[in-house]
Amino acid sequence: MSETGTESRPLVRQLPDPATASNVRYNPSLAELRELAEPDETTTEFGSPSYVSEFRSRSADRTKNAVDDDFSERDHDLIDDAVDRTDEIELICVDRLMGRHPDATFCCRLFVPIDYARIAYAWANLFEPADGRDPDLYTVQLPDHDETAVRILPDTGFTAVLGTDYNGEAKKSFLRLFMYRIKQQGGLGLHAGSKRVRVRDGDGDLQTVGQVFMGLSATGKSTLTSHGCWLEEPESAAMLQDDVCGLLPTGSVAGSEGQGLFIKTIGLDEEEQPELYEAATDESAILGNVAVDDDGTVHFDEDRYTSNSRAIVQRDELESADEEIDLGRMDQVFFITRNPLMPPVAKLDQKQAAVAFMLGESIETSAGDPSRAGESIRVVGTNPFIVGPEGEEGNIFHELIDILDVDCYVINTGYLGQKSADIGVTESVTILTEAARETIEWTDDDRMGLTIPETVPGIDIEDYYVPDHVDDYEDALADLRAERREYLEQFDELRDEIKDAVY
Repeated sequence: MSETGTESRPLVRQLPDPATASNVRYNPSLAELRELAEPDETTTEFGSPSYVSEFRSRSADRTKNAVDDDFSERDHDLIDDAVDRTDEIELICVDRLMGRHPDATFCCRLFVPIDYARIAYAWANLFEPADGRDPDLYTVQLPDHDETAVRILPDTGFTAVLGTDYNGEAKKSFLRLFMYRIKQQGGLGLHAGSKRVRVRDGDGDLQTVGQVFMGLSATGKSTLTSHGCWLEEPESAAMLQDDVCGLLPTGSVAGSEGQGLFIKTIGLDEEEQPELYEAATDESAILGNVAVDDDGTVHFDEDRYTSNSRAIVQRDELESADEEIDLGRMDQVFFITRNPLMPPVAKLDQKQAAVAFMLGESIETSAGDPSRAGESIRVVGTNPFIVGPEGEEGNIFHELIDILDVDCYVINTGYLGQKSADIGVTESVTILTEAARETIEWTDDDRMGLTIPETVPGIDIEDYYVPDHVDDYEDALADLRAERREYLEQFDELRDEIKDAVY
């Protein structure tokens, strides 16, 4: 059976024409969408809407795509059911543009039942209005379906989201295919944030540095990407993109979301994350599964519904957000980890960077699998949305950073050893700033087998020497390396030279 089954005409042409279909409300304004979602709204003390969904994280274990998974007749039936129902129920259809780069812009079309207008309202606040072009990608989300399933036809550009009302599924349905299309063009989709930093180097000269941050949800990616680094003119730090980017063969990094950010709110701290906090408490924010009392009082530190509580905030409300979303060149890439055996930062050669990309070491969060929150995990590219062979992604990444001569680092935003030393936002942001300035002095540490800082301006880096915080460090490191080697062996497509570079 073909990817799209045996339909008599192309699948996407079986969907309603929203401009003429009597059961479809096409591209209502944001004000109209909020009005349609009003029955589900609790209005916060800030005047913003808050919604609570039945599903509060992605259904990763019920997601299949036709490139990596053998679709059964039942899988195709689920897709056919989704398409057929679009003629039978009252729907909202919203078109939005994902990306701005001439080589990485896609028109996205979302269908949701009118009773779930809150999903369309939230999603529409992430992307910019469409310009009348034909859609490239389509998603039908039907929360009332009797089976929970996400089925993706990557080459057709179609996703059916069934039996879940989590709005993160709508968001990722398009971002997943954004990354797939970038790879088809010879680049690589990255689950990453990007920023442009302008700083004085060690000689006092101003230089512009493009930084990219790769990390799983809720590991500090948004925090580091959006942080202004306490810089003052003529130095500056500007956030370009928060979640998903496309590394193009030219070295430029295309952004995907032009209007909003989908941030985690548990632990949102006004002092450490002032910009994100201010945006989340603005009237323009949309809260999802956040603890909000009937009188509108918001409790960001309470996991009343889930620890995966979220807010969609507007880029315009972030002082550090640039008007642009595309990065001209990637100069530095940081792999965000929370592995307690890793130092606050280490500099990697290009083969080690490909290893770091493949390992994707972190801690499971409630955004991924709430039942495993806190466990150590590995996710290739810190990207749960890869379509196609994962080992192939590591090879492509290695080739691109080699050609582009990118400086690569692994940065730990968690703690050392048995939580004996926390690495806070202040330390991490200082490291990013001084890496951009090129003022960190590096040394090859034989005990750790890594290139680590000897000095970092503003940090007593010797207090964060990992072996001082781990009992039987050599044994723990040997076990970690053995685990890493075993993990990499499962990727048949991954080149041996990368597997042999385990650190």
